[in-house]
Amino acid sequence: MKTLFNNYLNTFKGLSAEVWWLALITLINRAGTMVIPFLSLYLTEDLGFTLSNVGTVMACFGLGSVTGSWLGGKLTDKIGYYKVMVRSLLSTGVLFIALQFLHTFYSLCLGIFLVMVVADMFRPAMFVALSAYSKPENKTRSVTLIRLAINLGFSAGPAVGGIIITSIGYGGLFWIDGITCLLATILLVLVLNPKKSKVLDVVKVENPEPARKDKAFLIFLCAMFLFGFIFLQYFSTMPLYYRDRHVLSEFEIGLLLGMNGFVIFLLEMPLISWLEKSGLTKVSLILIGAFLTALSFLVLNFTNWTGILVIGMLLMTIGEMIAFPFSNAFAYDRASKGNQGEYMALYTIAFSLSHIFSHKTGMEMVARLYYDNTWYIITGIGGICVFLLFILKGYLSTKTKNA
Repeated sequence: MKTLFNNYLNTFKGLSAEVWWLALITLINRAGTMVIPFLSLYLTEDLGFTLSNVGTVMACFGLGSVTGSWLGGKLTDKIGYYKVMVRSLLSTGVLFIALQFLHTFYSLCLGIFLVMVVADMFRPAMFVALSAYSKPENKTRSVTLIRLAINLGFSAGPAVGGIIITSIGYGGLFWIDGITCLLATILLVLVLNPKKSKVLDVVKVENPEPARKDKAFLIFLCAMFLFGFIFLQYFSTMPLYYRDRHVLSEFEIGLLLGMNGFVIFLLEMPLISWLEKSGLTKVSLILIGAFLTALSFLVLNFTNWTGILVIGMLLMTIGEMIAFPFSNAFAYDRASKGNQGEYMALYTIAFSLSHIFSHKTGMEMVARLYYDNTWYIITGIGGICVFLLFILKGYLSTKTKNA
C-alpha cells in the first residue's frame, strides 16, 4: 500500500511551482462553477422554460464560448496570458453574480452569452501560461494536473450545489460562482505576477505557419468538435434523463456528477503516467477515449436498472481521462511557439462550437425522439469521431514514412 502511494506521489514530481499555483487557482475557480451542471434544471424547474428554449439558451452559451475563446487567443498573443487571465476572472465573477437577476428568455440568452465570452477568454490564456511554465517532457502531466484540479473542484461542486439548491434555492449558486471567481483573481495576482516569475520554456519562431494550413490539426479539430458534442450531453440532456427516466433528486444527480470528478482526481494522473509509457501514440489514445465515451451512451439503452447510470458514468469518465489530456498534448505538439495563442484558441473553439450545437440539438432530439433514440444517435456521432481519428492516425503515419 505504501509503495502504491509513493508511486502515486511520484507522478507529480518535476512540475514547476507555477504549474501548481495555476492548478490551485483553477481548483478555487472550478469549485464554484456549480451553476453549469444544474443550468438545464434551473431553466426548466425554476424559470419554467421549455426544452426548446433551454436548448437555445445553451446554444448562446456555446456562441459566447466560441467568441470568448477566439478573443482570448488573439489577446493572449497580443498582450500576454497574464493580463487576459486576470481580467477574465475578475469580470466573470461580477457577471455570474448579476446573472441570477435575469429571468426572461431573451435577457438570459444575452446574459449567458456575455458570461461565456468573458469566462472563456481565460482558457487559451491559461493553456499558453501552462505551456510556458512547463518543460517539454512535463506538458502532458501539467495538463493532467490542471484537469485534476478542475475535477476535484467539480467533484465537490455539484454535490455541494445539490445541497444548496435543496436548502436555499438556485440563487445561492450564482453568488458562490461569482465569489470563487473573485477569490481566484486575488490569488492569481498574489502568486503569478510575471515580474516575479521566470518563464521556463519560451521559444519564438519568426513568421510561424498559420494553424489553418495544418491539415492534420484541422482533422483533429473536427474530431474534437464531435467528441465535445457527445461529451457535453452529460451537462445538458443527461441531468434531465436522470430526473425524468430514473427519478433522481438534485442531490442524487449532484453525487453522480461528483463521482466523475472524484474518480478523475484519484486515477487520472497515475493513468496518464502509465499510458505515456505504453508506446501508444497520442491519437491512438484519444481514439480509445472517444470510443469509451460513445459506449457510455449506448449502454444506457440496455436496461432500465438505475445502476447502469453508474456504469455509463464510469465509461465516460475513463474516456474523458484519456482523451482530454492527450488531445491537449497533441495540440501543444502541433503549435508553433510563435502562435500558441492561435492554436490553443482553435482547440478551445472546437469545444465551444460543440456547445452551440450539442445542447440545442440534444434538447430537440429528446423532445422529438425521446431518450432512447437520442442515445443511439449520440453513439453514432461518437462513431464518426472515432472514424476521423482513424483517418488522422493513418495520415500522420503516412507523413512520418514519407518524411
